[in-house]
Amino acid sequence: MNELSAIKRQLSNRKSGILGSGTMQSAVLLPLVYVNNELSILFEVRSKTLAKQPGEICFPGGKIDPTDPTPEAAAIRELTEEIGIPENKIKMIAPLDKLVTPFRGIIYPFIGELLCLDELNINHDEVDHTFTVPLSYLYEHEPDVHSMKLWFEPGADFPIDKVPNKHAYSNRYNEISEHFYYYHEYVIWGLTARILNHFLDITKPS
Repeated sequence: MNELSAIKRQLSNRKSGILGSGTMQSAVLLPLVYVNNELSILFEVRSKTLAKQPGEICFPGGKIDPTDPTPEAAAIRELTEEIGIPENKIKMIAPLDKLVTPFRGIIYPFIGELLCLDELNINHDEVDHTFTVPLSYLYEHEPDVHSMKLWFEPGADFPIDKVPNKHAYSNRYNEISEHFYYYHEYVIWGLTARILNHFLDITKPS
């Protein structure tokens, strides 16, 4: 009984987290902004000199630093660093669902309003340029949906022979749906499209 009492004491004030959250954690901000009196979403095109995903389309955001008090604060900081909009011109609206990914860790998406783009000052080390898409266009144009397979492949030192029913893992894969949005010359896909699709699903007018 002493062991059980000790366990109860250890767990009495513990708050649940996300198992595996020691992996990379990032925060992104889906920015809403009025352009010519039309509510739009701002996207970034990543710098073509970046080592990872050069030239791809994303939302402002990045890795949560130990100095960031919250994921929301990280999303705001990343936006200000990447495109120069000052914090006092960003009005946070709400969080979206957290995204748990096999390669990019945990992503915390947020919706925010940019009060104007007058102070846009792009950091070209990270961002090639930005563009906006009217929200009405995204509501009216459904994405193309394609499947992608993620394969289970044991490493060279993985003890597959010790796994019961090891043959069930041969040629095993997980299939996920990838959304593709097209706007002029831009192709929005991957995690950005998944977050965008989630946002459009929960806000689309009936």
